[in-house]
Amino acid sequence: MADFKTHLEKIKFDKYLKKLKKKIGNKSVIIYGSGSFFRFIKDNYDLSFPNIIGISDMKFTAEQEGEECLGYKIIPKDRMKDYNPDYVLVATLEYIEIIEDFVMNIFKNTKTKVYPLARIPLIDLIKEIWNR
Repeated sequence: MADFKTHLEKIKFDKYLKKLKKKIGNKSVIIYGSGSFFRFIKDNYDLSFPNIIGISDMKFTAEQEGEECLGYKIIPKDRMKDYNPDYVLVATLEYIEIIEDFVMNIFKNTKTKVYPLARIPLIDLIKEIWNR
């Protein structure tokens, strides 16, 4: 958990979150990722986006749809597009491949925008892409 705190401080997450909230405004949002990183953010930062319609994760099944996780309605990954969100915020530390998959496949030919909930510094991003 201390590593999450250090990471979020390093990337000035509090400032990024304020800008992200302003940018998104009242648009509909799905959070993708319900693991320990997202849980840390939820417990330590104000995630009061006005219109979070649900949370998704690859581990959620169709049978869980509509149930609750961390205070949000569960949306299985393969059903996210059906909800027609304005934004998907990817709440994982390693998000490049997830965002790429969402943009190129799941949300291809839609107006849904996909962003990391907590972006990594550009140099780290370049290293991640280079080492694929």
